Amino acid sequence: MSNQYTPPKVWTNNTNGGNKWANINSPESGARFEKVLPVGQHSLQLYSLGTPNGQKVTILLEELLALGIKQAEYDAHIINIGESDQFSSGFVDINPNSKIPALLDKSADEDVNVFESASILVHLAEKFDQFLPKDGKARTQTFNWLFWAQGSAPFLGGGFGHFYAYADEKQEYPINRFAMEVKRQLDVLDKQLAKNTFVSGEEYTIADMAIWPWYGNLVLGKLYSAAEFLDVASYKNVVRWANQILIRPAVQRGRIVNTTWGEPWEMLPERHSAADIDAVLALKP
Repeated sequence: MSNQYTPPKVWTNNTNGGNKWANINSPESGARFEKVLPVGQHSLQLYSLGTPNGQKVTILLEELLALGIKQAEYDAHIINIGESDQFSSGFVDINPNSKIPALLDKSADEDVNVFESASILVHLAEKFDQFLPKDGKARTQTFNWLFWAQGSAPFLGGGFGHFYAYADEKQEYPINRFAMEVKRQLDVLDKQLAKNTFVSGEEYTIADMAIWPWYGNLVLGKLYSAAEFLDVASYKNVVRWANQILIRPAVQRGRIVNTTWGEPWEMLPERHSAADIDAVLALKP
């Protein structure tokens, strides 16, 4: 094959070729420029973007607020990853890995930085004693599926999503490779949901909140426009669960936070009070 790639003895960075999403990456970590992050009035300061990983946290925060937990009030500041906001000195101080979401919890004597979406979910669930079983099998099952999501979603996002939706050229091998893995994951999830109302059992938990923004959005046709390609309708239990989660008011609120694309009633770049979300949702016909 004339176009076959032969890896060099030592890798060098040759990924920049005009692709917006390739150009923001680098093999080096750390801040690229100095910038102080904004800080709002609430104890919880979220720095994020309304991608599936960002939606996990805002859905949980809105679920906590729906329970009447006023201490879960938060400011959500947008981090535009296309403009490299995640490489500012202020953001890197909170998350040295330069990935959204990142949380600054200012409720104690000493500020606590929390990064990685699963870590943020656990931090908030334990802080407010909600959506995470206290002990026993139910707690273990919740962690099983929470970390299943953390290990599986990169195949859907960074793998399938990149080559199917964002790469400059459609390439058969990587698309087929990652499509196969995503469909295997959908099958795993479908079989689990055939036996359970929610992912880890009969209780709605942070595992559902972690998985729904990826696989729920996918089967609802809201991710990569790949529903037909992946034949998502055949995973009937996942579709049932995805719709069951979608109708929750807190999910409808949380999924639009830090979002700048979609319909007018789906876009809320920053959130500082419940009224911000109310105003956007009121635009829906």
